[in-house]
Amino acid sequence: MTEETKDAEVNWSELRPQLIRIGLEIGPLLIFFICTTFGEGWLDASPALRSMFASPIIFATAPFMVAMVISLGISWLVFKRVAVMPLVTLIVVLIFGTLTLLLQDSTFIKIKPTIVNSLFGATLLGGLVFGQSLLKYVFGEVYHLQPKGWQVMTMRWGLFFFLLAILNEFAWRGSSLFFSDPDAADKFYAGFKLWAVMPITIVFSMMQLPLLTKYAADPKQPIEVIPPMDPLP
Repeated sequence: MTEETKDAEVNWSELRPQLIRIGLEIGPLLIFFICTTFGEGWLDASPALRSMFASPIIFATAPFMVAMVISLGISWLVFKRVAVMPLVTLIVVLIFGTLTLLLQDSTFIKIKPTIVNSLFGATLLGGLVFGQSLLKYVFGEVYHLQPKGWQVMTMRWGLFFFLLAILNEFAWRGSSLFFSDPDAADKFYAGFKLWAVMPITIVFSMMQLPLLTKYAADPKQPIEVIPPMDPLP
């Protein structure tokens, strides 16, 4: 086996956990998108489903909730731990998803990202006010940064979470203004969550690599960029 092949294998072993994490984040969003996009036909084909769900996006909320539970379960099985952020996200998804299903009102599942992202943003920035870089307690086992590095990264992610909250509000409220058909507006919103928010989050995470390198506690230690499991869904 050549040295090049060995390096390739090592790189793949380092990349595999990243791909699993991204897959676990995309999976529930993909299911939500598919069920919202094709849900109208499925509801029309099943009177039983039509009697239970007022619209495709409300129908999509049920499998989305199940997918979130499965995603977190797989994460626990693979990584032997559950991070705080995805756990909080799951709890909020279950609460607002249940409200959506019980009241047959998609507003609850649409404002969920706004509430979760605002909560994370306020928590991170609020911690800085009191001199605490709370992101260190979430990713301290992954990153080894100088105190200044934790402060800068916490500030950036705190502001980014508020940006995601604002984008979510524009997406679900704006879609209702641009589309006269409520189902078309819901399809746009589901697509926005998958095809816009997820790539934006991944790109933003990758942009933090220079910061991780600059403030690394051990400059010789390899730096890996791991997007936090989002409050994306």
